[in-house]
Amino acid sequence: MRKLMLAVGGSLVLVAPLSQADVVGLGASVSYWDSDLSGKAATNNDVVDVENDLNLGGDSTANASLYLEHPVPVLPNIRLNYTLVEQSGRGELGTSGFIDIPGNVPVQSDFDLEQLDLTLYYEVLDNWVNLDLGLTARDLSGELVVRDVDGNFNPSETKVDAVIPMGYLAARFDLPFTGVSVGAEGNFISYNGDSLLDFNAYGQYEMAVLRFRAGYRQMSIDYEDGNDRLDVEIGGPFVSAGVSF
Repeated sequence: MRKLMLAVGGSLVLVAPLSQADVVGLGASVSYWDSDLSGKAATNNDVVDVENDLNLGGDSTANASLYLEHPVPVLPNIRLNYTLVEQSGRGELGTSGFIDIPGNVPVQSDFDLEQLDLTLYYEVLDNWVNLDLGLTARDLSGELVVRDVDGNFNPSETKVDAVIPMGYLAARFDLPFTGVSVGAEGNFISYNGDSLLDFNAYGQYEMAVLRFRAGYRQMSIDYEDGNDRLDVEIGGPFVSAGVSF
């Protein structure tokens, strides 16, 4: 992780003199993400399949972002991004059970994932090809609670909570005179058996100060926090609306 932070930080220093904006820019957006969850959660040696055993499904998934770009040399631009994923479901544990709940028991489960990103980035290119490079600090909080339907056993909980540094890369290609563009952006890190990847690709249409996007977002989390581990993937289409000045 330290090597990644140093590498990204060194890249930022190199591109900084070439990448300040001409004027101050401010933008914000909100989006809806129709996501599906798959993978496994583990506590100690107990493992549960969040899709096949728990039958988790999307209740609500929200995302909001805010960015500030400026012409001040060397200083990076700033981007804030918030994501909330809430899923619940009713299923039945396998024969091995999960923590204090034995196997073959009907269960009700709730999964919450909350992320707050602070990204510092530079514009490497800013014309019909746009390229941003930066570093993100992600405050990640995830919790899976599994309860047996009849309430005969203690609820089982799996939690991860950490602030994680990640690389940030965004690229966009504008089609001249149309207001239409296509792009992709992502955050990533892999270190000592843990890895996080958060990637989306989209099409965008701009009209005056309004901006509309539609695309696909995929998030992969393989993270261990003490005795708890999440190894899950969340993916699906999204739509967003925003303003930029």
